[in-house]
Amino acid sequence: MKESIKKNSQVLNGISTGKGNRAYIVALTLVATLGGLLFGYDTAVINGAEKSLVDFYILNILNPDFHTYALDVVTQYKWFVTISFYIIAIIITMQLFRLTGSFKRGTVAAGVILIIMIAWTLNYFSEPVAQTAAGLKAWADSVKGFVISSALVGCVIGGASAGFISKSWGRKKGLIAASILLTISAIGTWRPEFFKLPGLEDVFTFVFYRIVGGIGVGVASMISPMYIAEIAPAGIRGKLVSFNQFAIIFGMLVIYFVNYFIALNGDEQWLTNEGWRWMFLSEVIPSSIFLLLLIFVPETPRFLVMKNRETEAMSVLVKVSGKEQATAILSEIKETLHEKRVPWFSYGTAVIIIGILLSVFQQFVGINVVLYYAANIFRNMGASTDTSLLQTIIVGVINLAFTVLAIMTVDRLGRKPLMIIGALGMAFSMIALGFSFYFGSLGIVALLYMLLYVASFAMSWGPVTWVLLSEIFPNSIRGAMSVAVAAQWIANLIVSWTFPMMNDNTWLTGLFNHGFSYWIYGVMSFLAALFIWKFVPETKGRSLEEIESIWKKGNKNRK
Repeated sequence: MKESIKKNSQVLNGISTGKGNRAYIVALTLVATLGGLLFGYDTAVINGAEKSLVDFYILNILNPDFHTYALDVVTQYKWFVTISFYIIAIIITMQLFRLTGSFKRGTVAAGVILIIMIAWTLNYFSEPVAQTAAGLKAWADSVKGFVISSALVGCVIGGASAGFISKSWGRKKGLIAASILLTISAIGTWRPEFFKLPGLEDVFTFVFYRIVGGIGVGVASMISPMYIAEIAPAGIRGKLVSFNQFAIIFGMLVIYFVNYFIALNGDEQWLTNEGWRWMFLSEVIPSSIFLLLLIFVPETPRFLVMKNRETEAMSVLVKVSGKEQATAILSEIKETLHEKRVPWFSYGTAVIIIGILLSVFQQFVGINVVLYYAANIFRNMGASTDTSLLQTIIVGVINLAFTVLAIMTVDRLGRKPLMIIGALGMAFSMIALGFSFYFGSLGIVALLYMLLYVASFAMSWGPVTWVLLSEIFPNSIRGAMSVAVAAQWIANLIVSWTFPMMNDNTWLTGLFNHGFSYWIYGVMSFLAALFIWKFVPETKGRSLEEIESIWKKGNKNRK
């Protein structure tokens, strides 16, 4: 019995933990995590450019001399929003078909969504554009939120399609596609007027290229941790998958420094006209490096076996784990890889709902408000542009340091304790920060609340959510992870889009002095802690097959 347990601990997830080539495994992990670095780099670049984009594109909406421009921008905004919503509705409908495994139930759900969308569209376009100062201010806040968060529309598309891409094209080709899309986005957002789309204002050409990059981020956000999870042994899988989150945070920290040093090259006017362009173009460097390195990495053994390419899988396994273990590992993969098409509810609803809620709560706690709008928040505290960008670097350093702490402890302390402690820390920090704004106490104490919040997230919901998502979905419905990833990006879009509407709303600001939104995120953090405590199983030290048995057992009990 003991010998069997020892053997199973050495042959897990397709990789030997005995005589395997650990250096090679780490090298593959580092290449895959560049997808995470680009994820962080691309989403956080907006932090330094946010004020410049508003000054360059949005403020003219409120200028009476640019009345025609304002009406054109608002009209095009309404079309972009409508198209985005229909794309998201189609994605949700497609996922419902896969989730239910029933054409009849899927069709009914699709019909309900279509009726809702048609009713919303008719109402949205029947509403005239308010041309008063107050009306245009409300539209300007909405346009601002959309421009800043527009990449997330692409992330929803990329996240939802990543399951199909990873299964049809492969993990490696999926990451190559992501790197190409990110390179195109970096160039397009640099000079949107040079690559202008017919009939669009420059601001929405910019938005288009941000969406293109977002698709790349969405694909990488799922496939990078999937690649690592399929390469890594169970004993260090949590740590290696957490490196993906480390890379995301490191990418954010890198672009914070890049933004800061670009801002030092000119005054406010130069930053508004030119500086932000170089912030976006700088992404060409890491995306090109990622594309080059991907040429040299192999496809994962799991995917190769799934496609009946066992000779190639064996070749990869020999390189990774040595000849002695390769045959046994290949046999293990063939026995446990159930990539047949089965309804995603085959293991019950629990695993799907838990995956979706993990993703939604990770965003509803408000982390990307801090990461995208940190410079804006610090300016609300009274800091200058240069100082706010410097303080953003401090946020990035704290984020990185506590992510490392999570990586070092996730396989020792477990997933649940880290998630609960982190959520409670975020709840306290956000509620306290909201009261700091409400009472106008915006000195060092408010900054400390912000840093405590970032530290709490970084040691828990940042890296550990991705660990759990890469672990909880059984092999035969691994594509269902795309539902959770898509839900995460939709939640991210909702939070990032609505923050300027709440934070800059004249009525809410008058009542709560910018504190209202932080209280909402604090409540969500407390609910996140309750959710983990009551519903999420501990996966520490368990193989993917052992985790799968949890859902099989739960589904049998319900029957």
